[in-house]
Amino acid sequence: MLVNPLRRLIEPPERLLGPFVRPGMTVVEPGCGMGYFSLPLARMVGAEGKVICVDLQEKMIAGLRRRAKRAGLADRIVARVSSETDLGLNGFAGSADLAIALYVVHEVPDQRRFLEQLHEVLRPGGLLLVVEPRGHVPPADFDQTLATARAAGFEQTGEAPRARGLSAVFRKPGA
Repeated sequence: MLVNPLRRLIEPPERLLGPFVRPGMTVVEPGCGMGYFSLPLARMVGAEGKVICVDLQEKMIAGLRRRAKRAGLADRIVARVSSETDLGLNGFAGSADLAIALYVVHEVPDQRRFLEQLHEVLRPGGLLLVVEPRGHVPPADFDQTLATARAAGFEQTGEAPRARGLSAVFRKPGA
């Protein structure tokens, strides 16, 4: 279901991510699954860009790697298995232009640690896009996520992505 082609009719990745992605960027995607957003991101960042994908499940990372290879995008994707407490982004500190946390923050046991790790991987001025499922995540819980992101060092931009769920854009200060 996560990579169902019908999902593209309702939620095309290019429409959601297009305003934030440029060729040559490095994008981090925690909770990537089998790559519903990852493969379009790899196309958008182009041959000079990278998409760093992490997921808790080795099975999902294996599926992403297969799909990326079939699509001719494997050279643009770095895929790693993460743990519940560590995204496994060692070596990438300050290198990403964008992090996308799409439908994943509510699943994370320690949101503060998760958001701090995304803050660490972003370069100064880098953006964080957070989208959570409307109806599944109550607005009060989303407000708490926003407060946690600010406590992790992010500044909310006020931009509103074209997302189906609850969404916010943050910037890492410094640029």
